[in-house]
Amino acid sequence: MRRHADPPRIARLPQRAREGLVFAAVAAGAMAVLTMWWLDTPASSLADLGSKLTAAGRITGLLGTYLVLIEVVLMGRIAWLDRLIGMDRLAVWHRRNGEYAIWLLVAHTVLTIWGYAVADHTGVVHETGTVLLSYPDVLAATFALGLLIMIGVVSARAARRRLRFETWYFIHLYTYLAIALSFAHQLATGNDFIAHPANRILWVAFYVLSLGLLVTYRAVVPVRNAFRHRLRVASVVEEAPGVVSIYVTGRRLEELRAEAGQFFLWRFLTREGWWQAHPFSLSAVPNPDWLRIMVKTAGDFTAHLQSIPPGTRVIAEGPYGAFTEARRIRRRVLLVGGGVGIAPLRSLMESLSGRPGDITVLYRARRREDLAFREEIDALALRRGARVHYLVGSRRKAANSFDPAALRTLVPKIASHDVYLCGPPAMKVQAIAGLRAAGVPRRHIHVEAFEL
Repeated sequence: MRRHADPPRIARLPQRAREGLVFAAVAAGAMAVLTMWWLDTPASSLADLGSKLTAAGRITGLLGTYLVLIEVVLMGRIAWLDRLIGMDRLAVWHRRNGEYAIWLLVAHTVLTIWGYAVADHTGVVHETGTVLLSYPDVLAATFALGLLIMIGVVSARAARRRLRFETWYFIHLYTYLAIALSFAHQLATGNDFIAHPANRILWVAFYVLSLGLLVTYRAVVPVRNAFRHRLRVASVVEEAPGVVSIYVTGRRLEELRAEAGQFFLWRFLTREGWWQAHPFSLSAVPNPDWLRIMVKTAGDFTAHLQSIPPGTRVIAEGPYGAFTEARRIRRRVLLVGGGVGIAPLRSLMESLSGRPGDITVLYRARRREDLAFREEIDALALRRGARVHYLVGSRRKAANSFDPAALRTLVPKIASHDVYLCGPPAMKVQAIAGLRAAGVPRRHIHVEAFEL
């Protein structure tokens, strides 16, 4: 299939430079927000403690709300942003930005009420009740803040590991309710908007742009592609115990412009699964006839897919991810995978350019029967002149396999390789630590992470 038509010039910049440009655009928006406050705040209005606290509350409220809108954009599955930065990096930005937004909004609440209490010569508790019950739409905005705090709590890694994907997903939908509940409060009580039509227009424009991008890429584009490509399940093939390949066919698949190493969000239109979309990487180089994904039983949804009937309609959002050859910097490449993480690496092994000896594969599994695609990988290794090492055994043995000395033995001149890494979280932690200790620079370790 054709490769993505990358944005001109920008796409040719190094990853760090592209990230810097996007960060600069976000910072420019923040400066516009601060300028809006600055022009509306004469120095004479900051003469006492109460006014200074209230001003600090206004600043944190404006910036916190702005970052909530940036949060929507970061995980709006915007194709061109994904190609510039990569979904894995966007997920990291999304998590950190969400933390900053919540802390700013909490500070806004505390500082504003404190400032009002100082100005009114009353207690903070009394002033809190007055603000909640007397100011328009503040009660709804307070509920919205509570929703955002709840979402922040369940997004913490420790909490997320204990939640089912479906529960985590539905809780995150409350972000949109929080945005809706807080919007009226901003225009009704915000000093920067009440008597300033230009500021109101700018603020509404921020909302329209961010939510417009969200609706376009989360709803309009997937629905359009569903009608255009008419994807259906062609067949389901067992690859290993509890692991199947699902072949999906459709019309004009080349127009998807998918690449090896990328993933889609797959929505299978059955009674049990139509309402949820899950990320699965392509496990073979895409072609005009079919797409293939690998699914391992890990819950109710994936168990259901093990025997999904051929002919089932499918909606695929994507392709997403920068886990492709475009990230490659060096001639030699090491592919490190385990579990379902072997899927994108299997497709990369087939598609990466290179001479015999340029590609090495480390495939981690607990048992030999868990090695999915082994025949295909062996055939590709023979055809491409690649080296393949199967690391089979217990977790302790796996940890030993990622010891720096062991890595140098398995992969001579490992420090001169680009590394593509995909697998279970614990394995990724062990592998990254071992690779770094073996001399591989961090910027040459490319990790796939489905943190949507």
